[in-house]
Amino acid sequence: MKQSLLGMTPDELKRVVTEAGLKPFVAKQIAHWLYVKGVATIDEMSNLPKTARELLNKNYEVGRQQPISAVTSVDGTRKYLFATTHGTVETVYIPEDDRHTLCVSSQVGCKMNCQFCMTGKQGWSGHLTATEILNQIYSVDESKLLTNIVFMGMGEPFDNTDNVLRTIEAMTADWGAAWSPKRITVSTVGIVPGMVRFLKESKCHLAISLHNPIATERGEIMPIQKAFPLERILSAVKEFDFAHQRRLSFEYIVFEGINDTQRHATQLVQLLKRLPCRVNLIRWHAIPGMDMHSPSEIKMVQFRDYLNNNGITCTIRRSRGEDIAAACGLLKSENEA
Repeated sequence: MKQSLLGMTPDELKRVVTEAGLKPFVAKQIAHWLYVKGVATIDEMSNLPKTARELLNKNYEVGRQQPISAVTSVDGTRKYLFATTHGTVETVYIPEDDRHTLCVSSQVGCKMNCQFCMTGKQGWSGHLTATEILNQIYSVDESKLLTNIVFMGMGEPFDNTDNVLRTIEAMTADWGAAWSPKRITVSTVGIVPGMVRFLKESKCHLAISLHNPIATERGEIMPIQKAFPLERILSAVKEFDFAHQRRLSFEYIVFEGINDTQRHATQLVQLLKRLPCRVNLIRWHAIPGMDMHSPSEIKMVQFRDYLNNNGITCTIRRSRGEDIAAACGLLKSENEA
């Protein structure tokens, strides 16, 4: 079975070319073809001699796979289905004015079992490799348009920290795609070890899935609260600088009568008042078997305004792609319930 080049670091590429009997500088050429040009095959690396391409083709491939299918929402959102080693994953392209965001997956399914998430309901099948994560970025039709990447698709990124960080390095390093870290946001339910490692090893933005500021109530809908309590999560992020270029945000799916009361708003202000951060309110998108409802627009606005009036920057995230099950919490693998 051939090894994939996509996802390799310069040192790994140097080993590849050395073993193939090629000059070390060829590794830099390959990296440019992979991460800047975004080629799908070794034969497209036209400044490599034909003999070099033939040598590489014996044991290696780029590692790109075209999506199995794609469907487009009435609002322009586009959802792709990709095959991976452990099953299929969904990836969502979200266009908005001059912003082109890709929501990528990091796992097939998810272990976190958040009660409001379709991905969590299907269980976990496996980690995506860096090749499989990068393939989502390079193989969507809109790849050349992308301005932002968010790790908010299927899976918990910090349950697959090695491959997520390897992907980020390839996208932000000078030897790779050379993106600004400010163009990438990683979302987590709060797995502290992986989160801290990410904050130390990258300069990308962090989004934390909060959903309830009251610990006991959060634990009822998010089992991770038991292993990594809110107090520990917040204590960890307070060790890092979010007052300048790096942004810290908290995701807050709003459920009618569950986490949308004045009590919750007040507690949320108390919890976050000393953190330079923002809160993104997200409408609940119904999934089968869950008796939850999204509050009225008036209630959403009142909650947002209370936070803003009390020193917490808060916005209501526009819902995108709900008609094709591409909105927050709706992603799943093919044929999964």
